[in-house]
Amino acid sequence: MTDYTGYIGTGAVIFLIIIGLMIVASCIKIVPQANAIVLERLGGYQATWGVGLHFKVPFIDRVAKRVILKEQVVDFAPQPVITKDNVTMRIDTVVFFQITDPKLYAYGVENPIMAIENLTATTLRNIIGDLELDETLTSRETINTKMRSALDVATDPWGIKVNRVELKNIIPPAAIQDAMEKQMKAERERREAILRAEGEKTSTILVAEGQKESVILEAEAQKQSQILRAEAKKEATIREAEGEAQAILSIQQATADGIRFIKEAAPDNGVIQLKSLEAFAKAADGKATKIIIPSEIQGIAGLVKSIAEVSKDEQ
Repeated sequence: MTDYTGYIGTGAVIFLIIIGLMIVASCIKIVPQANAIVLERLGGYQATWGVGLHFKVPFIDRVAKRVILKEQVVDFAPQPVITKDNVTMRIDTVVFFQITDPKLYAYGVENPIMAIENLTATTLRNIIGDLELDETLTSRETINTKMRSALDVATDPWGIKVNRVELKNIIPPAAIQDAMEKQMKAERERREAILRAEGEKTSTILVAEGQKESVILEAEAQKQSQILRAEAKKEATIREAEGEAQAILSIQQATADGIRFIKEAAPDNGVIQLKSLEAFAKAADGKATKIIIPSEIQGIAGLVKSIAEVSKDEQ
């Protein structure tokens, strides 16, 4: 018969070694970044392990809870709330929180997420109950701030820090939504009418200003034209007067020259009387009905007549 005692003993040793290695491996814990482990010893809190390599005592120490230290986001379902003016609406919220104390988080409340959800719903009802519908729709930032402050204080004993609270959707009743849409439509139409009226007003003003500018420019043009015509007429009158003055000056100069020539020639009385007679003939020109003849000229006329008669007798 074959003796299997040696094989059994060797197998048992190998088995015990494997069990021992598994136990040792289970006692080695590596905590990754942004995580923490709550350790219990014999059912009581022992320590909180941070990032790194840790060892626990087998069969005595136990990992009670693994905690994520990163900021987390929870989107809660819409909650029915009633405003101050008795309007029922549904509001869903988004909460951003972070675990700051793993020990309080592990032992502070049984179900932290459910506790935050219920606390969010009650806080939201309390805040909305003090606001009317219009205030609720236009005061999101105020509601967010109040809720964050209230939740942060309430969750502090649980080792939770509430960083932000946001109202995701505000869903009023269908009748209120229809009324709001009609109101918005009426407001848009009112703004459109105002804009159209302002545009027409501006257009009318611009047209009137254009017409005013046109009339002013036309009047300025007429004024300028009249000024130019007056100046041209004035210049023509001046030139005409200067021409007449020049003509008179020329006549006077000619007369003066004639007198000077006569004076220089020193004519006797007979020549003067003959010239006077010629001038008298030109003055009469056969058109005068009554002529007054100076005595000197009358003498000359008689002399001329006598000469004419003598000449006639001789012929």
